[in-house]
Amino acid sequence: MALPVNGEIEEMVDSSFNRFDVVSDDSDHSYLNLNTPKKDCGDCFVNGNARTHKKIMQEWRILEKNLPELIFVQAYEKRVDLLRAVIVGAAGTPYHDGLFFFDIAFPADYPNRPPQVHYRSYGMRLNPNLYANGRVCLSLLNTWAGKKNEKWNPSESTVLQVLLSIQALVLNEKPYFNEPGHGMLGRSIWEKRSQAYNEDVFILSCKTMLLLLRRPPKNYGDFVARHFRERGDIILRACDAYRAGSVRVGYYGIHGSSSSSSSTIIDASEKFKTSIEKLFPELVAAFQRVGASVGNFVERLKAESEKAPSSKARVVVKKTRGGGLTKKLLRRMMEVLGLKKSGKSKADMTKKKSSSRKVGTSRTAVEETE
Repeated sequence: MALPVNGEIEEMVDSSFNRFDVVSDDSDHSYLNLNTPKKDCGDCFVNGNARTHKKIMQEWRILEKNLPELIFVQAYEKRVDLLRAVIVGAAGTPYHDGLFFFDIAFPADYPNRPPQVHYRSYGMRLNPNLYANGRVCLSLLNTWAGKKNEKWNPSESTVLQVLLSIQALVLNEKPYFNEPGHGMLGRSIWEKRSQAYNEDVFILSCKTMLLLLRRPPKNYGDFVARHFRERGDIILRACDAYRAGSVRVGYYGIHGSSSSSSSTIIDASEKFKTSIEKLFPELVAAFQRVGASVGNFVERLKAESEKAPSSKARVVVKKTRGGGLTKKLLRRMMEVLGLKKSGKSKADMTKKKSSSRKVGTSRTAVEETE
């Protein structure tokens, strides 16, 4: 199964992971306690002759045959009213190479009403249409204002259309403009604000990656690990390029190039550089744990650590303009990767304390930008 990402065709998951699949474990679904038979829907989800059940089975067939390469869906054996989808962030957007999970529930009178959709946000809002509490605002779901032809139509609308709308209209190139009122006063100022918003989005996307690797949704553990094993190196290279200002956030790897279309250096904000600086060692360690090719980055971190200033006297390590890693983060990274011992003998500690008293200071001061 091949996946086009950043202008390339790369292996995404092994053949055992189907684009549409039916699984048994629904225990962590956001709508697990919805549609209980006694209270809400009788047997409409289990009776094969019920209109709702027939319509859901039709949805299954549509998804099985028509899902695009960046969307995967799982249904459940005992809960036909539930689905879970994952959308892979597309190239050319600040969401590139990220994984975005959505839990879906059909109402008892489906298709008269649209399905309910919950974004698994991990408490972060990385899009005007996706709230930290999981709310998804979309005209097709009747949760966002829109023209009549943009709203749910029981005779025509499908779950596939919902997923495609989220992929194309929500997780897009410039999500800043999804917010009503943005972009009405002057193109230049709004584009700058959009660029700043994309920087924030990419940071939140990286944080989501780390959380997904720690706590992947049920039935998707292998999928998540495989994805970041394949894409880890590209994500780290993108972090480097964005931090250095050689390419605008969201566009690393487009058309096989890792640089901007012009020779102009992109002026990334100091806030963004600081955030990347903090996340970079964590991303390297997390991707290495799942088997991603991160050797060059480990060696670079090791080299930077060895070049760091001595701590024999009072030393202040400051952030460099290019987004250099602080000494404390480098030390922590070395410990995580097993490249530097984290502990010290009691004798060494005693000797250090004695030496500190002689130079008139009790400890080394390290100024770290969080």
